[in-house]
Amino acid sequence: MAGRRTVADRLAAALSAVLGTTELPLRLRGWDGSVAGPPGAPVLAVRSRRALRRLVWSPGQLGLGRAYVAGEIDIEDDVFDTFAALRSVGRLAEKGRMVPPTARDRLGLVGTALRLGAIGPEPEPPAEEADLGRSGRRHSRRRDAAAISHHYDVGNDFYELVLGPSMVYSCAVWASPDTGLDAAQEAKLDLVCRKLGLTDGDRLLDVGCGWGSLAIHAAQRYGATVVGITLSEEQAQLARKRVAEVGLTDRIEIRVQDYREIDDGPFDAISSIGMSEHVGRAEMPPYARRLHDLLRPGGRLLNHAIAWNAGTTTWNPDTFIARYVFPDGELLGLGETVGLLEDGGALEVLDVEALRQHYALTLRAWVRRLEAEWDAAVAASSPGRARVWRLYMAACALAFESGEMGVNQVLLRRPGGEQPPLRRDAWV
Repeated sequence: MAGRRTVADRLAAALSAVLGTTELPLRLRGWDGSVAGPPGAPVLAVRSRRALRRLVWSPGQLGLGRAYVAGEIDIEDDVFDTFAALRSVGRLAEKGRMVPPTARDRLGLVGTALRLGAIGPEPEPPAEEADLGRSGRRHSRRRDAAAISHHYDVGNDFYELVLGPSMVYSCAVWASPDTGLDAAQEAKLDLVCRKLGLTDGDRLLDVGCGWGSLAIHAAQRYGATVVGITLSEEQAQLARKRVAEVGLTDRIEIRVQDYREIDDGPFDAISSIGMSEHVGRAEMPPYARRLHDLLRPGGRLLNHAIAWNAGTTTWNPDTFIARYVFPDGELLGLGETVGLLEDGGALEVLDVEALRQHYALTLRAWVRRLEAEWDAAVAASSPGRARVWRLYMAACALAFESGEMGVNQVLLRRPGGEQPPLRRDAWV
């Protein structure tokens, strides 16, 4: 019948309602094979009515994310092109949190679901979704350990496929886009050691040590003795194995330990690379005071952290990132982070370096590695887990490129002791 609306037509209307746009920048393929949307646009395939049902119950990024993780929505073209198209219109085009659909849009969404036979009970979330409700109050030691385990204890083999031999899970430092990920990660590790002013025999505390890469670099290249701490059992096991393989067990100790439990200071230097995002706004002042107390007078702290550049944030447990990637994580702005780290003058800021573009390059490299090793990554974890990492890393790369997110290294010192160099040339 002429003018009859296809499944894809109705799905396009439903997604437009969720995104808050009249011009969908994607081409949709329905579960019946019908297609709607502008020719040549990236194709999003909706493989199941369950995907539409998820949007009825959670009409925003969480519903879309759940459907993608569950395999009910699939990306048929380049993941970056697809997400860039989504971010170009409607509610996703505005920096900050995605605004919920209006009551009118939600009513239209329900009507579409009725016509397509998608109404029913709320589907169970995919198994990869975090549930920390039984782990105590937010940022208690028990709950922080559970949050870290959710993200990092997903299999060392999986991370090795994504990160490569460097096993560094934070922003690399690129001399140029052609540098290559492994060389860029080594450059970052060396930059951290230079900023901390490490010399032979210095004692370094690496808070959130990951798989031990910085500890090994600092001991091998600078003669430091290192205590590395993590809350991830799997990270610690592999870090210890890597330390033993390079013959550094006499210089490096890897512990499963909360930073609040360390009592064997002082240290000459402290590195916190990609860790303070897990601390939370309310816990930043005691975090800064604790690290201050663990430093000797004149000792340096390097805090390397992602920043939210799109205005003031409040913790929201119902975002895709909070449910699937970094439960209880919280991004602060650079100014707020510096203020909390200074903590009334207890720590003195020596240097701030922005690395926003570097993280976009790093994330794109990780996505390329994940996609190149897709079958192995799925075998090492789960189809849903691989989808989570692909979605979050690609979306974050675009957020760094747009300036919505940044990443900064803040170098501080505990007052006293020897004076720092007059110019930053000493570590650049």
